[in-house]
Amino acid sequence: MNVTGGFISDECREIVQSASGSEDPMQIPISSKSPRSTQVHGKGSPVNHDRQSRSPIDGRPKKGGCGGKGTWGGLLDTDSSYALDPNDPNYDSSEEYGHPNARKSAPDFDAFKKKATIIVEEYFATDDVDSATNELKELAMPSYNYYFVKKLVSMAMDRHDHEKEMAAVLLSALYADVIDAPQVYRGFSKLVESADDLIVDIPDTVDILALFIARAVVDDILPPAFLKKQIALLPNDSKGVEVLERAEKGYLAAPMHAEIIERRWRVSKKTVEDVKARINNLLIEYVTSGDKKEAYRCIKDLKVPFFHHEIVKKALVMAMERRQAEDRLLDLVKEAAEEGLINSSQITKGFDRMIDTIEDLSLDIPNAQRILKSLISKATSDGWLCASSLRSFSLEPRKKLLEDNFTRTFKLKSQSIVQEYFLTGDISEVFSCIEAENKTSSGELNAIFVKRLITLAMDRKNREKEMASVLLSSLCFPADDVVNGFVMLIESADDTALDNPVVVEDLAMFLARAVVDEVLAPQHLEEVGSQFLGTDSIGGKVLQMAKSLLKARLSGERILRCWGGGGSSRPGWAVEDVKHKIGKLLEEYESGGDIREAYRCIKELGMPFFHHEVVKKAMVMVMEKKNERLWGLLAHCFGSGLITMNQMTKGFSRVEESLDDLALDVPDARKQFLAYVEKAKTTGWLDSSFHYGNSINGKDNGACQ
Repeated sequence: MNVTGGFISDECREIVQSASGSEDPMQIPISSKSPRSTQVHGKGSPVNHDRQSRSPIDGRPKKGGCGGKGTWGGLLDTDSSYALDPNDPNYDSSEEYGHPNARKSAPDFDAFKKKATIIVEEYFATDDVDSATNELKELAMPSYNYYFVKKLVSMAMDRHDHEKEMAAVLLSALYADVIDAPQVYRGFSKLVESADDLIVDIPDTVDILALFIARAVVDDILPPAFLKKQIALLPNDSKGVEVLERAEKGYLAAPMHAEIIERRWRVSKKTVEDVKARINNLLIEYVTSGDKKEAYRCIKDLKVPFFHHEIVKKALVMAMERRQAEDRLLDLVKEAAEEGLINSSQITKGFDRMIDTIEDLSLDIPNAQRILKSLISKATSDGWLCASSLRSFSLEPRKKLLEDNFTRTFKLKSQSIVQEYFLTGDISEVFSCIEAENKTSSGELNAIFVKRLITLAMDRKNREKEMASVLLSSLCFPADDVVNGFVMLIESADDTALDNPVVVEDLAMFLARAVVDEVLAPQHLEEVGSQFLGTDSIGGKVLQMAKSLLKARLSGERILRCWGGGGSSRPGWAVEDVKHKIGKLLEEYESGGDIREAYRCIKELGMPFFHHEVVKKAMVMVMEKKNERLWGLLAHCFGSGLITMNQMTKGFSRVEESLDDLALDVPDARKQFLAYVEKAKTTGWLDSSFHYGNSINGKDNGACQ
């Protein structure tokens, strides 16, 4: 605001000079923003005035307001929609862009706002998290990302529950990797500040925004302290205060609040059978009428692009059963492929599923194999199918691995074993049952059990998901069997998605947790991904999300606590509690305890990624007391595979980091450490490349320090 006339009394001149340090009060830029932060009270010095009406953009009073408590305006501000004039000598660009200490480029910010809006609109139309993530990265304006947070949430608030859930999912995916924590915090601050304006267009602003904030806290992208800090900055009568109080008392204080909040916007589920019935009906109607436009409309209305392979399969089966409708049905699928309505991976998967079931189909259609081979040839010659990408297809019956009554029986018994485990939590009973049912330790049966365990857990609460991860890390299945189990899970994910809309997120978290628990090594992720080509496939999405989870700062601890379990069979253990338990069990063993009991205690911690703490504490005690009894315990744990070479390396590295402090109590600590390093190399605990002085590798590799 530019003051163009009037007189300033000597008293006011003195006060203004004391506030600004300027000899000439007319040189002080008086902006519409200034009164919010400073008020003059009589002859005193300026005082901080946090509880004033604030606008989310430039600090002017709320819509149509002429000043208001704690603001200057009214006489000079006749138009509430005026624009700041960059040619004004008192113009400050920070007034328009909201940051008091940094000038931003107006054209850049305006361009960012437009592009951010487009990204959000496209995301709501496509539900493609990867595409939205890449587009935001390409903007390369991280300092404006707070605006993206604000825009995404404010646009979702005025839409259906499906879009609200999509917005929450995207924020979690972007957090840390693309949008850093301060930008997320600032974005939600702007939303709270603008609640008074949002409520004009969105009457349910208080409840919806409160739920978004509660969801952000549950998803660990917003700290719980945000609520109290923001309340202190807002006027008591603002809608923002109502929003924060609703979030804290109405949602976050409720019993089982995390689960309630996470499921609040989940849309009603379509069952697999419902969708299959609708697909069958639309194909029958198409065969009768020949109306392609209506058929395409019905396909779009299904809103299950990941399940389009079922359309392909059903169309092929119908073409084989109704030979006179073969050309019409193939033409439908062909044009759907050419128009991009059904993508190439879904076409291939539909044909692959036909190849897998052709033997059963031959019971009803005697020439099924020959007809299918003919359909593959036609589709290939017409250019909408790549035959080389299909599974091998022979006119001879294929022998399927373990496809017998024993396998089917094992699947049923696996389900019973897992369900009983979810009730009792008895891991030893699971061991006994698996040994009894899988006496040959078949890798294929192990993979089936992994699939059944995680499938049942995904359809249950966080408690069961945590129990499934603990059991998986305790079973000590060969890594290849676990990999095959995850491959089978991803292959069936399309069907699972109909009952569990967040199957990609769940599988990614289980996969990341398996890496953190050292059930799988990081390179096994690539092995899983190699089975599923393309980032658009379910497997590609699961793999990419799992990698993002593992790359995040403090990923180990965050993934460990993803289901509220703390990573042990006894949910809720804090890191300090685990360290204390490790110290106690080592002291007990060192004073004459049983090696089998110590081994059992270490295993029951259920935290294989934290075994480096066992190594560190044991080595420190060995050097302090010059008693190698604990060295024997480490040898036993390493020999049985309980403590891996990776954890040994981390443990020795952490001992090296603490040598300066240790040397105060043990003068020859360095000499002892060098000797033990060489001894560990000789016994195979450490790689020969481990050297004293450069062994600090992976210090912040997600493990809790």
